[in-house]
Amino acid sequence: MSLASPVTADELLHMRGEVRRELVRGVVREKALRGCIEGLIIANVGATLRSYARREQGVVVGAGTGFWLTRNPDTVRAADVAFVRRERNTASRIPTGYWPGAPDLAVEVVSPNDTLQEVEDKVDDYLSAGALMVWVVNPRRKTVTLHVPGGQPIVLHQGDVLDAQTVVPGFRCRVAELFG
Repeated sequence: MSLASPVTADELLHMRGEVRRELVRGVVREKALRGCIEGLIIANVGATLRSYARREQGVVVGAGTGFWLTRNPDTVRAADVAFVRRERNTASRIPTGYWPGAPDLAVEVVSPNDTLQEVEDKVDDYLSAGALMVWVVNPRRKTVTLHVPGGQPIVLHQGDVLDAQTVVPGFRCRVAELFG
């Protein structure tokens, strides 16, 4: 019996169907569609970051945008919202396929079908590939957990202010705004 060859990022890009997919070290992982609450939070985070990006000329992309994190075997992850700083992007450099490398900021909104291990693996993949910060937004607990390379996670609650530190300088909002 022979083992199937790993799937490449290019093959993933050309797969048909309406299923959410990611590629993790050459293995395709299908994900269930999001619920309404998660969709609302994703829209809130995206809109909040987008208003900053307009002023600072960074790029905000929404759910389903693939980031090609590793090659041979390929890993392509899709954050719910991602931000790439101006220094790493110009209008002529927006790729037609997956973004090469990690976003500066990746935002993951936890769905009821996500396991803790899946979320932790995704955070690790982003940080290992060069992301400067990952936010994990938990709708059930109404928290945002900040992850940075080599640092301890910081959990913020509804009454706290979310500050993207040096990743998105000047960006601040109340955690509660993301859930309303």
